[in-house]
Amino acid sequence: MNKNTRVLILRNFKRYFSNSKIELNYCSLFELLIFIMLSAKSSDIQVINVTKKLFLYISKPSDVIQLGFKKLKDIIRSVGLFNKKAIFIFKTCRYLIDIYDEKIPMDIDQLLQLPGVGRKTANLFLNIVLKKNFIAVDTHVFRVANRTGFAVGTSVNIVEKKLFRVVPAKFQSRIHTWFGLHGRSFCKSISPKCSSCIINTWCEYFNKIKK
Repeated sequence: MNKNTRVLILRNFKRYFSNSKIELNYCSLFELLIFIMLSAKSSDIQVINVTKKLFLYISKPSDVIQLGFKKLKDIIRSVGLFNKKAIFIFKTCRYLIDIYDEKIPMDIDQLLQLPGVGRKTANLFLNIVLKKNFIAVDTHVFRVANRTGFAVGTSVNIVEKKLFRVVPAKFQSRIHTWFGLHGRSFCKSISPKCSSCIINTWCEYFNKIKK
């Protein structure tokens, strides 16, 4: 895919998704981090419903320790991979208490030291908090980037690097939101809505299957 085609796709995303956003339910940096950690392999609705209850009990890492692992696991049971996520959240809270006096680090390398925090989580967190160009590549972004031919790669790290290379700086902070919304609305993993897709004119996948 060439530069001009990518710009046309991004302009269409900007026009179509300009008033849309992926809903996040949080009141502090700590709550935002927990929300993102819970979001992997789970729908937004699942995470929103869980955090509405969870955030009644916790607002800082020490609250999680006081809540206890069993209670934490019971509250988040409806999200995907809840057992593993409970372990990571509990370990991350202990780490934040011991190393950062319950504060959340604002450096990507420090964030990546937290148990269960990968590049997607760290990038999305910093993108939201600092309003800077960190591109978080989750399953939706990875799928849309590969399927359309926008940025092809066999791993999230490769796709992230390619997106930084091919996306103009003025659009980079919006990539996760736009690609995520497009993946949820049109470019679904199963039965994508190719015929009604807003970018099917430039999508390599659509142009291949319609022949």
